[in-house]
Amino acid sequence: MPETSSRPTRRALVGAAATATLLGGCTSAVPVSVAPHATDPVCASVVLATPDSLGDDLPRRDTTSQATTAWGDPAHPVVLRCGVEPLGPTTEHCVTVATPGGATVDWVAVADDPAHEDTSAWTFTTYGREPAVEVQVPAEVAQERSTAFIDALGPAVDRTEKTRECL
Repeated sequence: MPETSSRPTRRALVGAAATATLLGGCTSAVPVSVAPHATDPVCASVVLATPDSLGDDLPRRDTTSQATTAWGDPAHPVVLRCGVEPLGPTTEHCVTVATPGGATVDWVAVADDPAHEDTSAWTFTTYGREPAVEVQVPAEVAQERSTAFIDALGPAVDRTEKTRECL
């Protein structure tokens, strides 16, 4: 009799463990707000072409929104959103980055705290590209490594239409 009464308990424990594992897997997606033009078909092409990792220790993560992807620690991920509002003329710092494939992508780089750029989060937004793409780099990532990994996103971003360039 003791064996029979322990079977339901074991089944309950195994079922509870399986449920916890499934629920735990669901929470690993990085919450990202959808961009206003995320439904642009080019955005699907951009996201599908992004690399599986940005460097050695920033692996791709699932996200909760269309036309987005993320890399790194889910608590402090690097996040890409396609379909953000295209930038108009700006006085912000614009940099041209050569991609591994040879094309160039212009990015407007903005520190969230310009007075403390070395400890700031950064937002990179394509300039002269439609649909526009934004990459958010949290301070925790920017403090530990160079943001030079932005060049690895070039081949994916190059799928967008180039309409103008940095001066």
